[in-house]
Amino acid sequence: MKLWDKGYGIDRGIEEFTTGNDYILDRKLLKYDCKASIAHAKMLGKIGVLSDAEVKKLVSGLNQIIELDKKGKFEIKKEDEDCHTAIENYLTSKLGAVGKKIHTARSRNDQVAVALRLYYKDELKTCQTLASAFIKSLKAFSKKYGNIVMPGYTHTRKAMPSSAGMWTAAFIESMEDNVKQLKDVYSLIDQSPLGTGAGYGVPMKVDRQFTAKELGFAKVQESPIYVQNSRGKFEAAIVHALSMLMLDLNKMSQDLIMFSMPEFGYFIMPKEFTTGSSMMPHKRNPDALELLRASYHVVNSYEFQIKGIVSNLISGYNKDFQLTKEPTMKSFEIAEQSMVIASTLMNGIKVDKEACKKAMTEELFATQQAYLLVKKGVPFRDAYKKVGKKY
Repeated sequence: MKLWDKGYGIDRGIEEFTTGNDYILDRKLLKYDCKASIAHAKMLGKIGVLSDAEVKKLVSGLNQIIELDKKGKFEIKKEDEDCHTAIENYLTSKLGAVGKKIHTARSRNDQVAVALRLYYKDELKTCQTLASAFIKSLKAFSKKYGNIVMPGYTHTRKAMPSSAGMWTAAFIESMEDNVKQLKDVYSLIDQSPLGTGAGYGVPMKVDRQFTAKELGFAKVQESPIYVQNSRGKFEAAIVHALSMLMLDLNKMSQDLIMFSMPEFGYFIMPKEFTTGSSMMPHKRNPDALELLRASYHVVNSYEFQIKGIVSNLISGYNKDFQLTKEPTMKSFEIAEQSMVIASTLMNGIKVDKEACKKAMTEELFATQQAYLLVKKGVPFRDAYKKVGKKY
């Protein structure tokens, strides 16, 4: 039975269209909805809506679902529409009238919102851990090869002396900023929406502070309308933070693709990190780096997709919000996989000291030559022109 069922049928095509692939995506949310439902049941017991025995039965039933899900044995059917309906149907089938009481004082809207918030919090923590692991791999690379001098480029032309350590430090510092941004977004979404109903509160007194504390939220999101208006806004903030992380991987990938070209040869890609050509026997292609480079654009597009979906909507809940779930989930998947791959690459890439040394041609030291003249009292502009005539 659907949570909104009023006893009439619905057109089959309309039903399939409005359900979409939510019943598939919600496999990621099942345990979070159960955890939120456990907190909600305990709150209903605290305010006297449920007896202690009823709370105990509901908590037990919800924990059963979590265990079944761990084993891959809990099914969310297409006709269920989502995990929220599947959970309530299971509880009702097992507990009868007690199962029908779990939805007291809540809407599917705040049920969705709280499950998503819990999921997002866990995923953001995972991203922070993976980003920190990537930083560690960059530091190990720098420790091993950092002293090797190599050309630095501006406008894709040789500019001044650089080093493998200087190059790596840029990405370490930027990734540390990305971790800070992930933490900022975590702090933004770390507020409980549970207990706001369909966006205009619940017509009975509920203890929102209790459920927020039970679920580990830092605070309660007070305005029930803002709970709905923040859907899409919070997702866009999350995906923006992920896109900034992916932007670094994009730039790093492009550098490594170029610097590992035989024409440069500064970096050496282990052959096990490359793929071949189906036609040309000599080819070793940096496919992983190319996909990392491209993946930034995919995540970046999801940010604008989410913002486009939620713009121009009136305040309160709109079904459009359903379409912000998948791009956010996909962004997490891409960012997490990309960071694992990036760490693997940095742990295996080598620097060719001789190739770097050979590339350190005279023009790279032109600025240094000008400043040697400056130290002798020559005005910089005159020194600049004098050295410039040599090149």
